[in-house]
Amino acid sequence: VQLQASGGGLMETGGSLRLSCAVSGTIFAVSVMSWHRQAPGKQRELVAAITNDGSSNNADSLKGRVTISRDNAKNTVYLHMNGLKAEDTAVYYCSAVVRARSEGSWDVYWGQGTLVTVSS
Repeated sequence: VQLQASGGGLMETGGSLRLSCAVSGTIFAVSVMSWHRQAPGKQRELVAAITNDGSSNNADSLKGRVTISRDNAKNTVYLHMNGLKAEDTAVYYCSAVVRARSEGSWDVYWGQGTLVTVSS
Protein backbone atom coordinates (compact mmCIF):
# COMPACT_ATOMS: atom_id res chain seq x y z
CA VAL A 1 0.00 0.00 0.00
CA GLN A 2 1.37 3.41 -0.95
CA LEU A 3 0.10 6.93 -0.39
CA GLN A 4 1.16 9.63 -2.81
CA ALA A 5 0.48 13.24 -1.85
CA SER A 6 0.66 16.17 -4.21
CA GLY A 7 -0.21 19.85 -4.39
CA GLY A 8 2.31 21.43 -2.05
CA GLY A 9 4.67 24.28 -2.85
CA LEU A 10 5.04 28.00 -2.31
CA MET A 11 1.78 29.75 -1.49
CA GLU A 12 0.87 33.37 -0.82
CA THR A 13 -0.57 34.70 2.42
CA GLY A 14 -4.33 34.88 2.07
CA GLY A 15 -4.33 32.38 -0.75
CA SER A 16 -5.61 28.83 -0.82
CA LEU A 17 -4.21 25.38 -1.30
CA ARG A 18 -5.55 22.08 -2.52
CA LEU A 19 -3.74 18.89 -1.66
CA SER A 20 -4.57 15.44 -2.89
CA CYS A 21 -3.44 12.02 -1.75
CA ALA A 22 -4.06 8.78 -3.61
CA VAL A 23 -3.89 5.34 -2.03
CA SER A 24 -2.62 2.60 -4.32
CA GLY A 25 -1.47 -1.00 -4.16
CA THR A 26 -3.26 -4.05 -2.84
CA ILE A 27 -6.43 -2.64 -1.28
CA PHE A 28 -9.52 -4.42 0.01
CA ALA A 29 -10.98 -1.43 1.84
CA VAL A 30 -10.06 2.04 3.04
CA SER A 31 -11.51 3.42 6.24
CA VAL A 32 -10.55 6.76 7.77
CA MET A 33 -8.39 9.09 5.69
CA SER A 34 -6.75 12.12 7.21
CA TRP A 35 -4.34 14.99 6.85
CA HIS A 36 -1.75 15.97 9.41
CA ARG A 37 0.94 18.60 9.40
CA GLN A 38 4.24 19.24 11.11
CA ALA A 39 5.64 22.73 11.30
CA PRO A 40 9.35 23.32 11.93
CA GLY A 41 10.19 22.60 15.54
CA LYS A 42 6.68 21.42 16.37
CA GLN A 43 4.92 18.11 16.80
CA ARG A 44 2.78 16.61 14.08
CA GLU A 45 -0.85 17.61 14.47
CA LEU A 46 -4.14 16.50 12.96
CA VAL A 47 -5.60 18.86 10.38
CA ALA A 48 -8.72 16.96 9.36
CA ALA A 49 -10.09 13.44 9.02
CA ILE A 50 -12.91 11.86 7.05
CA THR A 51 -14.61 8.48 7.22
CA ASN A 52 -15.66 6.45 4.21
CA ASP A 53 -19.26 7.61 4.61
CA GLY A 54 -18.18 11.25 4.46
CA SER A 55 -18.28 12.23 8.12
CA SER A 56 -15.45 14.65 8.80
CA ASN A 57 -13.71 16.37 11.65
CA ASN A 58 -11.36 19.35 11.55
CA ALA A 59 -8.90 20.71 14.05
CA ASP A 60 -10.61 23.37 16.16
CA SER A 61 -7.92 25.94 15.34
CA LEU A 62 -8.58 25.50 11.63
CA LYS A 63 -12.38 25.37 11.58
CA GLY A 64 -13.80 27.58 8.87
CA ARG A 65 -10.65 27.46 6.78
CA VAL A 66 -10.34 23.75 6.03
CA THR A 67 -12.42 21.32 4.00
CA ILE A 68 -11.58 17.66 3.66
CA SER A 69 -13.21 15.46 1.06
CA ARG A 70 -12.63 12.10 -0.58
CA ASP A 71 -13.41 10.13 -3.70
CA ASN A 72 -13.96 6.54 -2.63
CA ALA A 73 -13.86 5.25 -6.20
CA LYS A 74 -10.36 6.68 -6.58
CA ASN A 75 -9.20 6.04 -3.00
CA THR A 76 -8.18 9.67 -2.92
CA VAL A 77 -8.49 12.28 -0.18
CA TYR A 78 -8.36 16.01 -0.71
CA LEU A 79 -7.62 18.98 1.54
CA HIS A 80 -8.66 22.50 0.72
CA MET A 81 -7.47 25.34 2.94
CA ASN A 82 -8.14 29.03 2.44
CA GLY A 83 -6.98 32.20 4.14
CA LEU A 84 -3.43 30.91 4.30
CA LYS A 85 -1.16 32.30 6.99
CA ALA A 86 2.56 32.07 7.56
CA GLU A 87 1.90 29.68 10.44
CA ASP A 88 0.34 27.22 7.98
CA THR A 89 3.85 26.55 6.70
CA ALA A 90 4.51 22.88 7.36
CA VAL A 91 5.00 19.48 5.84
CA TYR A 92 1.54 18.05 5.23
CA TYR A 93 1.10 14.28 5.54
CA CYS A 94 -1.81 12.16 4.47
CA SER A 95 -2.74 8.98 6.24
CA ALA A 96 -5.18 6.17 5.61
CA VAL A 97 -6.45 3.16 7.52
CA VAL A 98 -6.38 0.32 5.03
CA ARG A 99 -7.29 -3.34 4.94
CA ALA A 100 -5.15 -4.81 2.19
CA ARG A 101 -6.95 -8.16 2.05
CA SER A 102 -10.40 -9.32 3.11
CA GLU A 103 -8.93 -11.51 5.85
CA GLY A 104 -6.30 -8.99 6.87
CA SER A 105 -6.08 -6.40 9.59
CA TRP A 106 -6.66 -2.67 9.45
CA ASP A 107 -3.30 -0.91 9.27
CA VAL A 108 -2.31 2.76 9.21
CA TYR A 109 -0.28 3.98 6.26
CA TRP A 110 1.38 7.37 5.75
CA GLY A 111 2.35 9.35 2.70
CA GLN A 112 5.76 10.88 2.26
CA GLY A 113 4.63 14.42 3.04
CA THR A 114 4.38 17.49 0.88
CA LEU A 115 5.91 20.82 1.90
CA VAL A 116 3.69 23.87 1.97
CA THR A 117 5.41 27.22 2.42
CA VAL A 118 3.26 30.30 2.93
CA SER A 119 5.04 33.52 2.18
CA SER A 120 3.97 37.11 2.06
